[in-house]
Amino acid sequence: MEGTEKHLDIRKLSAAGVLVTLGIVFGDLGTSPLYVMKAIVGGGAEFNDLLIYGSLSCIFWTLTLQTTTKYIIIALRVDNNGEGGILSLFALIRRKTSWAALLTMIGGAALLADGVITPAITVTSSVEGLKLLNPEIPVVPIVLFIFAILFFIQQFGSNKVGSSFGPLMVLWFGILAVMGILHFIKMPEIIKAVNPVYAFRLLSEYPGGFVLLGAVFLCTTGAEALYADLGHCGRSNIQVAWLFVKVSLLMNYFGQGAWLLEHGKPEPGVNPFFAIMPSWFLIPGIIAATAASIIASQAIISGSFTIVKEAISLNLWPKVRVHNPTHVKGQVYLPFVNWYLWFACSLVVIFFRASANMEAAYGLAINLTELMTTFLLTYYLYQKGVNHRLVLIIFMVYLTIESSFLIANLHKFNDGGWFTILVASVFFIIMYGWYFGRKLKNRYVTFTYLEKYIEPLKDLSADESVPRIATNLVYIIKANRIDQVESKIIYSIFHKQPKRADTYWFLHVNVVDEPNTFEYKVTQIIPGILVRIDFNLGFKVEPKINLYFREVLEDMVNAGEIKLQSSYDSLKRHELPADFKFVLIDRIMPRDYNLSNSENFTLTLHSLSRLVCISDIKALHLDSCITIEEQVPITINQPISQRITRAK
Repeated sequence: MEGTEKHLDIRKLSAAGVLVTLGIVFGDLGTSPLYVMKAIVGGGAEFNDLLIYGSLSCIFWTLTLQTTTKYIIIALRVDNNGEGGILSLFALIRRKTSWAALLTMIGGAALLADGVITPAITVTSSVEGLKLLNPEIPVVPIVLFIFAILFFIQQFGSNKVGSSFGPLMVLWFGILAVMGILHFIKMPEIIKAVNPVYAFRLLSEYPGGFVLLGAVFLCTTGAEALYADLGHCGRSNIQVAWLFVKVSLLMNYFGQGAWLLEHGKPEPGVNPFFAIMPSWFLIPGIIAATAASIIASQAIISGSFTIVKEAISLNLWPKVRVHNPTHVKGQVYLPFVNWYLWFACSLVVIFFRASANMEAAYGLAINLTELMTTFLLTYYLYQKGVNHRLVLIIFMVYLTIESSFLIANLHKFNDGGWFTILVASVFFIIMYGWYFGRKLKNRYVTFTYLEKYIEPLKDLSADESVPRIATNLVYIIKANRIDQVESKIIYSIFHKQPKRADTYWFLHVNVVDEPNTFEYKVTQIIPGILVRIDFNLGFKVEPKINLYFREVLEDMVNAGEIKLQSSYDSLKRHELPADFKFVLIDRIMPRDYNLSNSENFTLTLHSLSRLVCISDIKALHLDSCITIEEQVPITINQPISQRITRAK
């Protein structure tokens, strides 16, 4: 409970909360000045005043309409008991519509792909600043070394390092603001760029101006992560921190614009971000940029762990190992995700080699995520009874904005955008195969009523002619109704090999839409012989069923409902505890049934997704020494075209 209270205190509006928020939430948004103006100038057909004024106008209104209005004002108010992000949004509406899962998969996969591209481009952009000191400096090996250290330390937890993120990001945003103001005051007329007419002229008059939206979009790529971190920092802290962040970002962008108008198009390889720095500050500036990019990368990596963990609970991702490296609430470590990201990030750096080459691969994935969030957000607002005309206006505005960004980003597909889509596709295939494969298999699960097995269970429990397999026999069941159980459970108890026990336990895990629900319910179906326990767990709660089951047993013993002494006379005399055995049933879908092509395709993807899946024993934190795994085929009733005849 103490950890929970600390967690909640951080989410309340306070100076400490704002400081922590700056370190956790705004890393991606805060490092965008490293590459946005460089990408715009490098992608422009010609260098002129319209390019600078128009691009700054687009940046200003993108940060205002997309980041501020959509995410800071609207999305942050759509929370799931304090939690945010596309998966929390999905949990709010998943029981009301069937298509939400598919949109969430697209958005979630694209968000994870962003976790590959963002560290690569931010760290590379910052290290490239060293080329201003020595053009021959090997950027790629330095970046790969930083990644090796960064991903290696994830297994130990980041709470100690993370405690310094807030002050460092305050320093970073201060540097952004000061560097920008130094050039802004030299050319204060640059403020004219806030006029949306310049944005319109850029898109309509400048050659290839619409395509430049792909580079402009990079200024808001961290907005989705901002929403996902709602549960860590709280709405008020994020909103207050954003005021400081937005001013700092705009000052830097406008400062870079003023420098470009004064000096003209920079030489190839010169980044306007570093060009606006005084020569004496270049080395400290590069160090600060590298530190900020590492912080942004750390936030992306930790966010990826959280996304996958939530996806596991919502059955959108196969069960993988989840570790808690520290006692900090909510901090998790997923080895598979960590090493996959390390490999993919390193591959991006080796393949593209320079940040300018990565810019084409950046933005497309997160653009898809933001578009999917718009669809889900609109549906949620509609279901909540918000004025339908207002909902329609919001939807049309952001559909237009984000579709425009998407079209512009698609122009970069052949230049590197394909890589982002490839990475996102890997994640999507895993999610699609796991989710819809499970739904397909669940479609053919049959249930039976427990009523007709009450007396047989009593008789089997008392039948000494059948060897006792365990004093307590525990099954993990899927039946939502108390009066039902899977047919395969009955088959396992009575037919496969009669399994006699003094007490049969049916454990049912129900993942609820609320993130932090943590409760259970006990039903004595046959007092002392058949007991059902329903665990109601939020999608952010780890399914440590073995641990929770022990706590339930302790509660029942303390309440005098059960006694956990051994049923064996020799052991009972010494007051030794009763023995337990768990039974897990793995349902196998045979391929010899006449399934449709789409169903066979789904099963193929499901089989592929199982390659990264750990066993239910490990996923549920059960003791393998006392757990039996049984594989049973899923039977599908099919018409018999011809019945075999008996020979005479």
